[in-house]
Formats: sequence, structure tokens, C-alpha cells
Amino acid sequence: MNQTAIPATARKSFLLRIPSLETTAAWLLAIVWIFPLLYAIWAAFHPPAYMVRFDLFAPLTLDNFANAWAQAPFARYYLNTFLLVTGVVLAQFVVCTLAGFAFARFPIPGRDALFMLVLIQLFVFPEVLIVENYRIASGLGLVDTITGIGLPYVASAFGIFLLRQTFKTIPRELEEAARVEGCGWMAILLKVYVPLAKPTYLAYGLVSISHHWNNFLWPLVVTNSVESRPLTVGLGIFSAPETGVNWATVSAATLLSIAPLLVAFLLFQRQFVQSFLRAGIR
Repeated sequence: MNQTAIPATARKSFLLRIPSLETTAAWLLAIVWIFPLLYAIWAAFHPPAYMVRFDLFAPLTLDNFANAWAQAPFARYYLNTFLLVTGVVLAQFVVCTLAGFAFARFPIPGRDALFMLVLIQLFVFPEVLIVENYRIASGLGLVDTITGIGLPYVASAFGIFLLRQTFKTIPRELEEAARVEGCGWMAILLKVYVPLAKPTYLAYGLVSISHHWNNFLWPLVVTNSVESRPLTVGLGIFSAPETGVNWATVSAATLLSIAPLLVAFLLFQRQFVQSFLRAGIR
């Protein structure tokens, strides 16, 4: 009996050591995804002569970063991007919180139909609305302004849906207890629903920050000057000079642009995943 059990156990242990097809595919995709980043890091920290020469003993340099910072107003681009992302996320929190709370708790007539109309936004590509958004921004005098870049994204269907679903999971007993204490609707929202939805706010905030930090097409269309250009547009203009492209300097500028998001992801990746799990997203 033992002689037949031992080989079966050994075979099972051997099979467990073999990577599954999903694991192998995940590693391959990870390598394909990270290769451009690794190349950008190599090109940014080495002289231009070593861009296509992968010599382990190649000299390191920071001149590419200095040249990139001197050739373009990256300080202004950083400020514009920070103001844009901060303003959009805060405005989305306010609008999506109020809308999500109304859809979750107020029994208004036609509530479900209105909510379905909101969800239709998820099926519309933002590029389809560029002409109409530009016409509205021009009519409001918001062309070439940070407000004009962020205004079309304030009412987010994804944020409204996410907060509505979170608010619907909060027990009614907590709301009734707050009402016994004399709280009105706004006090109930701020003291009961918002604190319990912190993981959802964190998850949505990280997604929104990442999206608007990397957004390119609409800011490119609606901005004309350095005073309002975010990092993505500034980098696009910087990497397309008429006199030629120095890819080492472009790689350094690219790292300058993505460094805040990359550092934030490395520091908060565990909280990022946990916030999505707590928010009920699978």
C-alpha cells in the first residue's frame, strides 16, 4: 500500500510545482508591459551613445533629466496637472456623493429610469463628445483654462454607480439611529454614509487620479498655452521638436511625468487592491 501511495504523492507534488498556464501568461504579459519602462529607465540614466548599446559598465548620468527640465517648463506642467487632478477629484466626490445618495435612498418617481440614463454615459466614448464639449467650453469662455479641461468629467457615471451601490449596502438601522438623534439628511450623509464608504472613495479616487493624470486628447484640444497645459500635453509637444528627437532626453522627460504615479502605486498598491475588494468590485 505504501509503495503505491508514495509515487502518487510524488506525482502530485511535482504537478503542483509546474506553473499553470494562467501564471505563465501573467508573467509574459508582465514582461511585455514592463519592457518599455525598463528601456526608458536605461535611456534616461545613460548618455545618448548607449541608448541601443546595453553595456553593464556604461556610465550613469543625470544630464538627460537636467536637459529635459531646462528645455520645457515642467514645473508649470506639474502645477497645472496637480490643480487639474485635485479639482476634478474633489468635484467628482461632491457630485457623485450627492447623486449616489439620492439614487440609493430617496424614493423619487422614475428613479430607476433616471439611473439607467446616467449609466448610458458608460457606453459613450469621450472622443465622441469632443466637438460638442469644445463648443460648450468656447461658449462659456473656458477654452485654454484648467477649468475647461476638468469640467466635462465632473459628473462621472462610474463614480455615481460605485457610491450608489455602496450606500445601498449600509444598514437602514444606522440611518434611523441618526435620525433619532435629530440629524437631517445632510448630517446623515456626512456622519453615517460617507465615513462608512471610505474604501470606495479611496478606490475611486485612485482610479480618477490615474485617469486624469494621463488624459491627453481632450487637454490637447482645449489648451493652447503653457499656462494651462498638463504634463501629458507638454510631454507630447516636447517629444516632437522640428529639429529632431533626442530619445535619451525624451525618456528622462517621460520618467519625470510618470514618476509621481509610479511612486504612488508602489507605495499604496496594497491599499489600492484592498479598497477595491472592500468596495465590492471583483
